[in-house]
Amino acid sequence: MLKYVLKRLGLMIITFVILIFLIFFFIRLMPDFHQTGLNEDEAIRQEWIRREGIDKPIFEQFIRWVKNIFEDGNFGYSFVRKRDVVEVMKQRLPETIKINIVPFLIAVPLGISLGIWAALRKNKMTDHIISIGVMILISIPSFVIAVLLQYLFVYKWKLLPSIYVLPKDEAALDPVGNILSRILPTVVLAAGMVAGWTRTLRAELSETLTSEFMLLARAKGLTKSQATFRHALRNAFVPFAPAIIGGFVSLLSGSLIIERTFRIAGVGGLYLSAIGGADGLPDYPMVMVISVFYLFIGLLSGIAADLSYGFIDPRIKMGAGKQ
Repeated sequence: MLKYVLKRLGLMIITFVILIFLIFFFIRLMPDFHQTGLNEDEAIRQEWIRREGIDKPIFEQFIRWVKNIFEDGNFGYSFVRKRDVVEVMKQRLPETIKINIVPFLIAVPLGISLGIWAALRKNKMTDHIISIGVMILISIPSFVIAVLLQYLFVYKWKLLPSIYVLPKDEAALDPVGNILSRILPTVVLAAGMVAGWTRTLRAELSETLTSEFMLLARAKGLTKSQATFRHALRNAFVPFAPAIIGGFVSLLSGSLIIERTFRIAGVGGLYLSAIGGADGLPDYPMVMVISVFYLFIGLLSGIAADLSYGFIDPRIKMGAGKQ
């Protein structure tokens, strides 16, 4: 087990370094449109260029960038926002977690319940209704659902005060309005997760219920409920539970489109504004640090999901290979 974990961590580090270098390489090839403004000191920017080695070859720039991270914890400076990029990330990350944690906590029990219900009522009216709802939610993009809900609940029915999430300063003055403004993004995010997990668990449980060991369990005298909850659910959760664990780790990454749609001051909206160019200027250091963050979260969630198999089902030997 330990050997397998170390092997996976080693492969993760190698993959991480290669991908980060490629991202760094392509970002540094892009043109820099920044011009020194009236209230900016050109000497500061020239010192930053010297520190980052911008006038050096790409590989030397990458080595200098990595060296600055390990020596000073410096991922770069944003001349667009006039701040260190890590400081901006620290300010935005809590908002991303807050807007994603509630939908996740809602979606897990709801997705599990609907998946089990649909599997136990397979090919009946209940299953058809749940399956149609899941198909609709998976097929329609989340931003389409978001815009539709904004139109209905805010403009047409006037049940909610705003289509956007209140900024932090306004939220402190209006707690009720802050809660109301978070209803729509919570519903949109939860709907997508519920649909995905319902479909996955229904498929796994339906296959398990028709397995030969379930017939053997019934033949030994277990009732349908006993066989289902003692044996079928345990086996169905083996491929399903890692998705929940990986999804929990991925909460930190947020949602690019939803944060932009509802003007949530999170990491996703920051990433899009850095690429698109706040105030007409792309923010390459910010794009780089967020890319590093997203890549790390993605690789970490994949490893967490894989390692969870052995804990969920002791029969699975991690890294055992063919016996």
